[in-house]
Amino acid sequence: MFSNSFDAVIPVICVTLAGLVVLLAESFRGKGERMPLGGLAIIGLVGAAAASVLLWNRNATSFGVVTADNFAIFVNLVLITVGILTVVFASQTVDRDRLPSGEFYAVLLFALVGMMLMAQATDLLLVFLALETMSIAVYVLTGLRREVMQSTEAAFKYFLLGAFASSFFLYGIAFLYGVTGSTSLDRIGTVIAAQSMSGNPMILLGVGLLLVGFAFKIAAVPFHMWSPDAYEGAPAVVTGFMSTGVKAAALASFARVFLSALEPMIADWSPVLWVIAAATMIVGTVVGVAQTSLKRMLAYSSIAHGGYLLLGILAGSDVGKASILFYLAAYALTNLGAFGVIALLGTRERANDDLRDYAGLWHSHPALATLMTFFLLSLGGFPPTAGFIAKWYVFSAAVGAGYYGLAIIGFLSSVVSVYFYLRIVVMMYMSERDARPIPAPITGVAMAGLAVSLAGVLYLGVLPARVIDWAQASVATIF
Repeated sequence: MFSNSFDAVIPVICVTLAGLVVLLAESFRGKGERMPLGGLAIIGLVGAAAASVLLWNRNATSFGVVTADNFAIFVNLVLITVGILTVVFASQTVDRDRLPSGEFYAVLLFALVGMMLMAQATDLLLVFLALETMSIAVYVLTGLRREVMQSTEAAFKYFLLGAFASSFFLYGIAFLYGVTGSTSLDRIGTVIAAQSMSGNPMILLGVGLLLVGFAFKIAAVPFHMWSPDAYEGAPAVVTGFMSTGVKAAALASFARVFLSALEPMIADWSPVLWVIAAATMIVGTVVGVAQTSLKRMLAYSSIAHGGYLLLGILAGSDVGKASILFYLAAYALTNLGAFGVIALLGTRERANDDLRDYAGLWHSHPALATLMTFFLLSLGGFPPTAGFIAKWYVFSAAVGAGYYGLAIIGFLSSVVSVYFYLRIVVMMYMSERDARPIPAPITGVAMAGLAVSLAGVLYLGVLPARVIDWAQASVATIF
C-alpha cells in the first residue's frame, strides 16, 4: 500500500512498471515466439488511467515537486488515450514494418512517463528531466527502422536540434535560479511578484531561453525545422504519437510555467509570443499547401495547430486556459485517427503516404476513406466535429482577451488550410485509383481504434459541454 506521499506519482509508476514488464517479457521471449507485449502495455495504461481518475479533486503532491491537480490529471488522461490508441494501431504495423516490438512498446511507455511528469512537475529541474526522458525516447522511436536511411537521418537531425533546444532550456533554468534562488515554480512566481523583477535583464534572458525550449517542442516557428523531416522519416504510427503526445505534454508544461510562475511578467513575454503565434499559424498553413507527402502536410498542419494553441496561452483568461486542454483532447483524437489510417494503409515495401496514393481510396477501402474524411474535416474545423468546437473555443478566448489581430490571422489561416484537407477528400472520392501496393487486411482491433477516435471526434463536436466543464474545473486548481 502506497503512503500518501506517493499518491501523485502512482499513474507514472503504473506506466513505468508496464515498460519494465515489457522489457522483461521481451528478454525471455524465444525466437519466433509470439507474446502479447501490446496487451501488457495497455494493462499498464489502463491502470494509470484508473489511478488518475481516483486522484481527481484530491490535489495530491509527492516530494514537493510532483502534483496531481486536476490540470495534470486531465492532461494525463489525454496522454494515456494517446498511448492506448498508438498501441492499438501498432498491433498491426509493428510486425509488418519489422520493428523490434519489445523495444517499441517499452520505449513508447517510457516516453509517456516523461510526458506525464512534464504535466505534473512543479519544479523546473524536474520539468527538464521529464523533457529529456520524453525526448530521448522519441528520438529512438523516430529512428527505430534502422535499415531505412530516411528514418535514421530524421532521428539524427531531431537529436541534434533537440540537444541545442535542451541546452537553451537548461540555461534558462540557470538564469532564473541565479536571480530567484529557486527552481520551484511557486517560489519563482512569488519572488518575481514581490520584488518587481519584470524588467530585470537576467530574468528576461532566462524567460527567453525557456521560451526557445518550449517553442522547439511544440514546433513553433522559427523552431519548427525538425518537424517535417522527423514526421516523414518516422514510422506513421510513431509520427501520430509524436504529433499528439509531445505537443500535449509540452503545451501543458508551457502553460503551467508561463501562466503560473511567470504570470507576473506577462507584459514582457506576451509580445514575443504574439509574433511566434502569428508566424506559426501563417507558415504552417502556407507551406503545408505546397506539400505532396501527406505526412509532411500533416506535419505543417501540426505546426499551424501549435499556433492556435498558443492563442489560449496568450489569452491568459480562464476561458483561454481551459481552451488549451479542450483543444489538446480534440487534436489528439483527430490527428491520431488520421495517422492511424496512414499507418494501416502502408505496406512493408512502401509507406503509401503520398497524396497520389489516396486517389480512388473510396473504391478500394470505403471504410478507411470515410474515417479519413471525418478526421480531415475535423482538422479543417468543420462542424459538427471536435476541430470546429476547439477552434471556436480558442478563437473566442483570443477575442475576449483583446487579441483581435491574432484571432483574424488564425481564422484566415484556418480557412486557407481547408484547401489542402479538402484536396485529399476530393482525391479519395473523385479520382481514379492509382496502381499501388495493396495493404494487408485491416484487423478488427485496428478498426476499433479508428472507430473510437471517430466517436471521440464526433462526441466533442456535438456534445462538448461536459468536457469543457472538466477543462474549466482543471485549470481552476492551479491558476
